[in-house]
Amino acid sequence: MNNTVALNSLVKDQLNQRDEIEFRNLPNNIEAEQGLLGAILINNDAYDKVSSFLREEHFFEALHGRIYDTASQLIAMGKNASPVTLKTHFENDPVIQEIGGTKYLARLAADATSVINAKDYGQTIYDLAVRRGLINVGEDIVNNAYEADVNSQPQQQIEIAEQELYKLAETDKYGGGFQSFSTALTEVVIMAEAAYKRDGNLSGISTGLHDLDKMMGGLQKSDLIILAGRPSMGKTALATNIAFNIAKAYRQDVTPDGSLTASNGGVVAFFSLEMSAEQLATRIIAEQAEISSSNIRRGDINEEQFVKLVETTKILEEKPLFIDDTGGLTIGQVAARARRLKRQHGLDLIILDYIQLLAGSGKANANRVQEVTEITMGLKSLAKELEVPIIALSQLNRGVEQRDDKRPMLSDLRESGSIEQDADVVAFVYREEYYHERSQPKEGTPEHAEWQVKGEDVYGKAEVIIAKQRHGPVGHVTLQFEGQFTRFSDLQKDDFSPMRYE
Repeated sequence: MNNTVALNSLVKDQLNQRDEIEFRNLPNNIEAEQGLLGAILINNDAYDKVSSFLREEHFFEALHGRIYDTASQLIAMGKNASPVTLKTHFENDPVIQEIGGTKYLARLAADATSVINAKDYGQTIYDLAVRRGLINVGEDIVNNAYEADVNSQPQQQIEIAEQELYKLAETDKYGGGFQSFSTALTEVVIMAEAAYKRDGNLSGISTGLHDLDKMMGGLQKSDLIILAGRPSMGKTALATNIAFNIAKAYRQDVTPDGSLTASNGGVVAFFSLEMSAEQLATRIIAEQAEISSSNIRRGDINEEQFVKLVETTKILEEKPLFIDDTGGLTIGQVAARARRLKRQHGLDLIILDYIQLLAGSGKANANRVQEVTEITMGLKSLAKELEVPIIALSQLNRGVEQRDDKRPMLSDLRESGSIEQDADVVAFVYREEYYHERSQPKEGTPEHAEWQVKGEDVYGKAEVIIAKQRHGPVGHVTLQFEGQFTRFSDLQKDDFSPMRYE
């Protein structure tokens, strides 16, 4: 009993000490707010210097926010925002009456020192608003942790907190709104210059497969790319090859502001919902060391191959390829983990294997089609938010097996409506060799002889069929496929179908 009394007394003392802590004001700069408003009221051109990033809610003093918003509305209508024109809008404002009435507007203009400092004032106001946002996020995290519902999962709270922090991090981007055509032209020239300097002269990230790059121009930022196929077609192998090729080619450049960016290749996040990280690593090692993946799994290798395996592993350890093999992830968890990786290591490409194993938010009464719609919309939004391409693998309906020509079509996509709609690119992996091997006629017949001739033509080949490409041609690319190494590579000759544009 004495121990309980002592503990209660200690807790009370700690609470009392907390109450005695000096109250801290939220970060603010009233003088900067007054200086900016005064500059706008004496010269409306000052508004143009801050209008692209500053909003009413960024002001600490609510009255200042209302003044700024009213002035912006007048300027937007082509009218002059001055103490005189604003007067009628604030005559009945109770807050301004407490500090001397509408004469306060005249004092703001009279005390303005220089219009030149308007952007600096605006940036100060904005930065302090972001700091207050951090404080609010921190308070929300604390309160939600204390008051969490019994059915609420801590992981959900972490995801919400990460999302709010990422929003704050991304708000530190001044600019936006309209830009002149000359500015847009400059951006095009910068993009063309980067493509000229990049391996393969591509506007996007090279997949490491020349023929595929030529068709797609590389992997473009913010694109959602669906890579689909029936089982055993090699879609996971192709995705793994692309992931490693990009990570292997990674080169860093320092931008003028001191941040790091990928001049070639990139940092890759691979979400494997079906295979383990070890299985994926085995595929990559088999490809690079040119040792059969099945032999690696069984340990059926000689001393020379083992030495090569170790050497290859040491090289692979340095590549920026990150694998998450957690099963049953939701679209929210994928987004949270991708944001975290971008903050910590950078991020240039996301690969997800595969859509049908991803879960939605778990909303009540949502059927699978609605879930997939939520997932594909979430992936497209994530690609735009992080400004990286996302390759999402997808299964096909079994209906393709019932046709004589088993080359897949857009209608073969499982839950195809939302997948086809939200995707920027839809590509299918198709290996005629797989079906040909399973249609062997009886030996000694004319049909068997024809079957052998055709087998020589399709052996070791795979098609990547571009069925949809929002900003490019559709058609197909034929690649070399070495099943024992799970490796895709370019054929020695160009083997494109005629290109056509949608």
